[in-house]
Amino acid sequence: MKITIQFIDGCPHLELAERRLRQALADIGREDVQITQQRIDSPEDAQRLDFRGSPTFLVNGRDPFAGGEAPASLGCLVYQTEEGIQGAPSVPQLRHVLRSSS
Repeated sequence: MKITIQFIDGCPHLELAERRLRQALADIGREDVQITQQRIDSPEDAQRLDFRGSPTFLVNGRDPFAGGEAPASLGCLVYQTEEGIQGAPSVPQLRHVLRSSS
């Protein structure tokens, strides 16, 4: 499994996103999976990579949380979780995605 967190400089949710992802990986016994970070620096990069906001999770090259036709953006991304809108998916949401992608 290959996991990348795409982000923009100054993303206030990057640390939360990585912490939750590491917890979800530990919960499913996959601490061995390496997490790569990819900084998105320009509107051109965002367009080329179809980057919808920070933080974005790619699991095996695919964004499992992508929905709709949102335009490429260098802004912050929010996620609908069980506890409302947050800056990163919840640990249960990430566990579900990771189990589905193994």
